Amino acid sequence: MSDNTTSNNPGKMHFMLWSTPLRTTFFQDMTEEEGNIMHQHIAYWTDLQNQGIALVFGPVLNPKSPHGLAIIEVENAEQVSPLVTEDPAFIAGLLTAEFYPMKAVLPK
Repeated sequence: MSDNTTSNNPGKMHFMLWSTPLRTTFFQDMTEEEGNIMHQHIAYWTDLQNQGIALVFGPVLNPKSPHGLAIIEVENAEQVSPLVTEDPAFIAGLLTAEFYPMKAVLPK
């Protein structure tokens, strides 16, 4: 078993990001403007994935508590907050976000 100190990326840190939409029905009833911002949000996270920062991300379709989830890999904890605050959906106030360090188990 490996964790973030013995993974194939030594020196990297992992975090779990949890984003919560404004309302539980957001994914079903977003406006056109909100939809456009969410497309920017997806493009933003796709770019982070292409850079190797976002290992996985996407919506969690829990009808009682819909949210977004991302697992990221960074050099240091100071990198995390800007990744959240530069997200177009966060800037637009469509999502709130929190994040926590994670002892990630990665494939070899």
